[in-house]
Amino acid sequence: MAFAREGAHVVVADINGEGAEETVRLVEAESGSASAVTVELTDPLAVAAMLRGIAEAHGRLDYAHNNAGINDAPARLPELSDERWDRMIAVNLTSVFYCLREELPLMVEAGGGAIVNTASGAGVFASANIAHYAAAKHGVIGLTRSAAIEYGEHGVRVNAVCPGLVDTPMRGRHAQNDPEHDARILAFSGGRVNPPELIADTAVWLCREEASNVNGQALLGDGKYGPELRLGSWQHWVPLEQLTGG
Repeated sequence: MAFAREGAHVVVADINGEGAEETVRLVEAESGSASAVTVELTDPLAVAAMLRGIAEAHGRLDYAHNNAGINDAPARLPELSDERWDRMIAVNLTSVFYCLREELPLMVEAGGGAIVNTASGAGVFASANIAHYAAAKHGVIGLTRSAAIEYGEHGVRVNAVCPGLVDTPMRGRHAQNDPEHDARILAFSGGRVNPPELIADTAVWLCREEASNVNGQALLGDGKYGPELRLGSWQHWVPLEQLTGG
């Protein structure tokens, strides 16, 4: 909806076709322009077909927000099954790779563009009991930076937004299923739960001309972190001065 308010035609791509159609209706209710595509983003052939279809239907691709993701119940690393690891990496990391692989050439053909990948605060700071999630989000930041280096000279900028807690249905389900873990995350986030509109506005800003000098960045959008660099678990942090010798 934030992109549509800026005048973009938005293609809403989601495995949940009904949800995608609902988003289109919300955009159109504000006189915006949007269309929906049902797609499994962990399927490389489906991703390629979707993006080729977008380019053929609209003649170009200017912006992309690779935002699909899942969470999981907390568990220590040895407790993670192959299935849980593989699913997390497939949805939260490999799908971003599949999308970037198709988006970047299309934007070069269009003469430039901007891509925003959704990483996480867990992709910047190590966190206990979510090793598979943290690994995937760290990977998203690595993909972001590599793509930015490769394609900056072609006029394509690639950045990542790293939210903290966001008031979405996914967070609500997690809070209901595991209130103790949610309370720990909430404490780590300084008690702040961000409205999704703030993250959306950050993604839009990263695509604006005003951000034309921002490339390859992992932008924290959680409203919490100051100059200190936190390490270890949610309960421990180390001031930057201690790491740098002052």
